[in-house]
Amino acid sequence: MLRALLRLKPFLKPYRWRLGFGIAAFGVSRVLEALVPWFLAMAIDRIAAGDIRLTTPVAGIFLAVVARYVVVTFARYAVRSSGQYVAFDLRQSLYAALQRQGGRFYGRHTIGDMMTRAISDIGLIQRLIAMGTILLVILVYASLVGFGFMFYLSPSLTLLLLPPLPFVFFYAQWSARQMGVASLQVQDRLSDLGAHVQENLSGIRTIQAMVQEENEIRRFAATNQAYADAFYRQAWVNSQMTAWMPTLAAICSLTIIGYGGHLVLEGELSVGALVAFFMYVNMAVQPFRVAGFIVNLFQRAAVASDRLFEVLALEPEIPDRPSGTAPQRVRGAIELRDLSFRYGDHGAPALDHVNLRIAPGESISIMGRVGSGKSTLLKLLVRLLDPPPGAILLDGHDVRDYPLAALRSQVALVPQDPFLFGEPLRDNLTYDDPARGDDTIWLAADAADLKRTIEDFPDGLDTVVGERGVTLSGGQKQRATLARGLIRHAPVLVLDDCFSSVDTATEEHILRELKRLRRGQTTLLVSHRVSTARHSDRIVVMDQGRIVESGTHEELVARGGLYAELERIQREGADESDYRLAGAPG
Repeated sequence: MLRALLRLKPFLKPYRWRLGFGIAAFGVSRVLEALVPWFLAMAIDRIAAGDIRLTTPVAGIFLAVVARYVVVTFARYAVRSSGQYVAFDLRQSLYAALQRQGGRFYGRHTIGDMMTRAISDIGLIQRLIAMGTILLVILVYASLVGFGFMFYLSPSLTLLLLPPLPFVFFYAQWSARQMGVASLQVQDRLSDLGAHVQENLSGIRTIQAMVQEENEIRRFAATNQAYADAFYRQAWVNSQMTAWMPTLAAICSLTIIGYGGHLVLEGELSVGALVAFFMYVNMAVQPFRVAGFIVNLFQRAAVASDRLFEVLALEPEIPDRPSGTAPQRVRGAIELRDLSFRYGDHGAPALDHVNLRIAPGESISIMGRVGSGKSTLLKLLVRLLDPPPGAILLDGHDVRDYPLAALRSQVALVPQDPFLFGEPLRDNLTYDDPARGDDTIWLAADAADLKRTIEDFPDGLDTVVGERGVTLSGGQKQRATLARGLIRHAPVLVLDDCFSSVDTATEEHILRELKRLRRGQTTLLVSHRVSTARHSDRIVVMDQGRIVESGTHEELVARGGLYAELERIQREGADESDYRLAGAPG
């Protein structure tokens, strides 16, 4: 547990003085709290002796209470604000770490799991710092101050109360281990719950279309029950600890009544001192009453820390190690040198010894069967996947030599999945540079045949498109993401089958605008339509991870190969799916 919590040290370091002040202030507050029984004992003994001069003890109690109020106020603020600052920094670090991970990471971890770590796990750590630190300080200071004053009043009675303490320590150790196992199960089941809800709501249209609402409710009930069962187990462990600790206070009280009363009768202890001793015992034993809660806080925070650093300790999936030799602005010459790529350690290669040269300003269409490697090639070009060293050159430099931000700003990818944020359409189109003016936006929108659609919206560019663009049709979303790519005017534009949801007339308009706007700039286009590919300077046909044909539309039709067969199928209106040439990811 301690090792897991020590990993938080770098995040605590910037606020160590603030936190240290709070801890020290709590020590002062314990001493001020201990003065109240001291002055109370003085008052009781004076009254018992018939002395009514109570000004000193009354004033002492009043000043101690007021001073403690002031000190505790500042101490709590210092500690709790430190917890908030640490939580803020952890959220920032986790979010930044998630931005640097790629497909393999998100293939292993669900979005719901990451949301649980970002909210629930960080919340547990914040709670530990803001509340657990206070309780731990109370445990230490209250015990030291309480036992100190107890020993001063009656060493023999104090020593009589010490034997049970080692048993408390070992019980707390055992309970901490039990709580650790239970807490890990709770957090894991909570992650499952978050992942289930996130996935379910993301696919709500599919669920409703297939009439699976009741089935999904039953599935959620099973996931919900697993979380509840894990929480019940944790609550049982915590309840055992919480219920056992008051037994110690009861034993102490019986001991004080018996032996303390004897000391009063023998004249070795005054009545006021016995009353004060009772109050000091309550101060010293009070932390043990909440020991179960403290162990619970620390153990759950330790589990949360392990889960957070499981992500924070990961190296970025795509390392950003620019050589400094790559040019700041590219012309668009691309060369693939014996490029091979495999997903994982097993299975057939997605790309197998691919060689290709693309001149600056050339437009290339890439076609092929499902799984032929088309989309993989595009992802490698922009380093959403990491290519082998020296396999992809941009203007004669390995793409790995470019800073990631520079590479992706000059090689603009329009992905196959038309993702839009739940923001106004204007913000979606100018996502990489919100300072762009309306003239630039309308130019890109017109090129993507989106202008008339936007003008039909009541709020125009300020129309909020909903989460993932839910208020738009498939074709509108696809044209919006295309406009978002065109507006960047990147030297290299990479289009991954982004015309699959538009009609032929719209496609022709977009292709004409592409040819006009992209004159002199390199464009790569993955498509499953011959009508799209024939507009390019050159067509590359892929099959089983290899380039099997390359040439113009007329040249490839004349060769009678795979491209010619696809052209015949589409021209005659046959079912393309027989040849599995639909535009699914390659």
